[in-house]
Amino acid sequence: MQNIYFDNAATTAIDHEVISLISESMAQTFGNPSSTHQFGRSAKAMVENSRKLIAKNLNCSASEIIFTAGGSEADNLILQNAVSNLKVKRIISSKIEHHAVLHTMEALKKDFSITIDYVDLDDHGDINYEHLDALLKESTEKTLVSLMLVNNEIGNILDLQKVIDICQHHNALFHSDTVQGLTHLELDLQKTPIDFIAASAHKFHGPKGVGFAVFKKGFGILPILHGGEQERGARAGTENTHSIYGMAHALDIANTNYEKDKKHISELKNYFKEQLQNNFKDIRFNGTSGDLNKSAFHILNVRFPHDLPMLLFNLDLKGIAASGGSACQSGSNQGSHVLNNILSETEAFKTSVRFSFSKYNTKKEVDITIAALKAIIS
Repeated sequence: MQNIYFDNAATTAIDHEVISLISESMAQTFGNPSSTHQFGRSAKAMVENSRKLIAKNLNCSASEIIFTAGGSEADNLILQNAVSNLKVKRIISSKIEHHAVLHTMEALKKDFSITIDYVDLDDHGDINYEHLDALLKESTEKTLVSLMLVNNEIGNILDLQKVIDICQHHNALFHSDTVQGLTHLELDLQKTPIDFIAASAHKFHGPKGVGFAVFKKGFGILPILHGGEQERGARAGTENTHSIYGMAHALDIANTNYEKDKKHISELKNYFKEQLQNNFKDIRFNGTSGDLNKSAFHILNVRFPHDLPMLLFNLDLKGIAASGGSACQSGSNQGSHVLNNILSETEAFKTSVRFSFSKYNTKKEVDITIAALKAIIS
C-alpha cells in the first residue's frame, strides 16, 4: 500500500537538504550561544547568520526578528506585547482566525479588559474591507488589527495592501499571522510594511518547534518567558540553534524555488479539482479554495453533498492522509470553527475534507486518491 500525504497545511515533510544541514550542524556546532568561548561563539554565529538569512528573504532588518518555539508562541508574543507594552485597548480580528490568535485575544480581554470586535465575512469567508474601515472609524482608542494572510483551512488570501492602507489611514497597528502564507505567497516587508508577523518553520519544510515573530523597528518587546536575556531580552531560554539554522535554510530554499514549486503545486491542485468534479456530483469547494486566483495554491477544501462520518478514517486505512479541519482541531467534537462561521448549519453538517499539497506530491497520488474516494463513497 502506497502512503500518500495530502495534509501539508497541517505540517510538511522536512526538506531533504535541510535534514542534512541540521544533522551536520548538530555534529559540528554544539555550544551554548550565550557562552563566550569559541564553542559558544560558533553557535551564536549560526543563530545570527540564520537571522540575517531570514531577514534577507523577507526584506526586513535582522534586528526585527525574534526566534520562538513556533507560530503560536509568536502570535502570543505579539498580541500580548501589543496590549501590555504598546497599550492597545482594542483588537479587531475575524472569527475564522487561528486559535493561537482567537484564544489569546480572549485571555487578554479577561486580563486587561480590552475590547474585541470582529469584522464581517462574506459567504466565502473573505473579509468585508468596508466593514473593517467602518469599525476603525468608530473609536479613537489605540487599536490593533489582527488578520491572517492565508486561512489555514480554506486557503483564502487576505488583501494585504488594502488592510495596510486602511490601518495606516486610521493610525492602527496591523498584525498578520503569516504561518500558512509564508512561501505560498511572495512577501516583501518593505513593499508591504506590516507591523507584526508570525511564522512557523514546519509549514515550509523546516523542523517543528521553531518559528519567529517580526516586530517592526521602534517597538520595544517585553518577554512572556522569563529567565535569561536571550533574543535581546525578548525571550528567555537557550536558543534552539540547529532548528533555527534549519528553518532559515528551509525558508531560503522555498523562496529560491518559489516559481517552480508554485507551478507544480498549482497544476496538481487544479488537476485534483477537475478529477473531483468529473467523478462526484454536487461537489462544492469551501471558501475560495476552488478558485486558483483567490486562494493559496496548496489548499483545496472539498464539501461533499452529504455526511460521510467515516471518510477520513477510511482514507487513512488506504494510506491517504487528509484533514477535516486544522490539525490543531484534532480531538474536538465541535467541527471546524472556520466552516461553522461561513456555512449554514445544513451545509456545515456535510462532510468537508481539506486536501493540501506540497512539492513532493504527484498526479499519480491524485489518481490513487480519487479511486479510493470512489470506492469508499460507493
